Amino acid sequence: MISIETDDPARPDVHALLGEHLADMFATSPAESVHALDQSALSHESITFWTAREDGVLLGCGALKTLSLGDAELKSMRTTANARGRGVATLMLKHIVAEARTRGFARVALETGTEEYFAPARRLYARHGFTECPPFADYTLDPNSVFMELPLSPK
Repeated sequence: MISIETDDPARPDVHALLGEHLADMFATSPAESVHALDQSALSHESITFWTAREDGVLLGCGALKTLSLGDAELKSMRTTANARGRGVATLMLKHIVAEARTRGFARVALETGTEEYFAPARRLYARHGFTECPPFADYTLDPNSVFMELPLSPK
């Protein structure tokens, strides 16, 4: 059974996954367009970080960053190579959106890439109701970035 729990981004297996994530981001996007966070940034008090595990084995991670004005940002969604195609990203996304709703956020926004590498992520977010939006928070228009949002209503 897959469980999703808050976790420490500095944990060795998580640190390795985040390193892989950052390496892929820099390999597919110009450096100025990479907005992925490292373990130190993910440890900030404004961010809640989760991992998905099965029998203690890391399958993926994701985070929620508190922004101002009732908004939150989805950060650092990543699954391990062995977990791809198993629905881990969907489970993590649903968990994070539910948590954002519980916390009373009005919207969850995200930034992802325009390159083909990011097409599966864009499809995942669109399947779950995210639509393109203008840049938010400190982001600016960037030909290498797609901004998406999901308005939340209390359940």
